[in-house]
Amino acid sequence: MSAFVIDAFEYSRHKERREGEIAVADLSRLADESADRSGVLHWVLVGGADSLGHPQLTMSVTGAIKIMCQRCLTPFAFDIDAESVLVLAKDEESADEIDALLDNDEIDVIVGTKSLNIVELIEDEALLALPLSPKHPVCPDQSALEGLKSSKKESPFAMLKNLKQQ
Repeated sequence: MSAFVIDAFEYSRHKERREGEIAVADLSRLADESADRSGVLHWVLVGGADSLGHPQLTMSVTGAIKIMCQRCLTPFAFDIDAESVLVLAKDEESADEIDALLDNDEIDVIVGTKSLNIVELIEDEALLALPLSPKHPVCPDQSALEGLKSSKKESPFAMLKNLKQQ
């Protein structure tokens, strides 16, 4: 997919709203994290302003991707349902001031640009929604794991004990 680029400040000022779908295969960093490249993400980007008049973007991303369970090493579908509010600042200094003023961990302050790549924003949002160590709530085939746990391991010193008795 070609880059979808906007002027973040104009987008916010005009309170634009766009939405669409993008394949996981078109998002290289996300595809690298997934068990396969199938899946589609639905995204919505809404421009506006916060209560103090700062320009902001609200990005939501939903969809499912397949990721590997770190417990049983089998793929499973993980539902992404993420939304973030990005307040735009003109430069790093302004971003720090706005961040201190808002004092809200759920709102991110970023330096806005006239060439903001929406595809990168979508991919970032999806990546941030992934768990650090993905696991099934209950792994599908626990019998092999239970068999390993229940089998009594022989001590590595048992063989030495037998040699000593001879």
